[in-house]
Amino acid sequence: MRDYSITKNKGEQWNAETTDKYGNKYQNYFETYEKSAEWIFYIWENEDSFHNVDKDTLLANAIKQ
Repeated sequence: MRDYSITKNKGEQWNAETTDKYGNKYQNYFETYEKSAEWIFYIWENEDSFHNVDKDTLLANAIKQ
């Protein structure tokens, strides 16, 4: 079930949190509300790609670099 939240505390950046249709949760911080919303749509548009990726392979490749 998709869900999202964009919040901002005084003196902090915008906090964007979202859950994709697979139940994976994501969180990130942005300087503007608009960038936060764009990121959430990006996650939702690419959730099938994120879900089907082999996370161990990604981690191994990141460590190599």
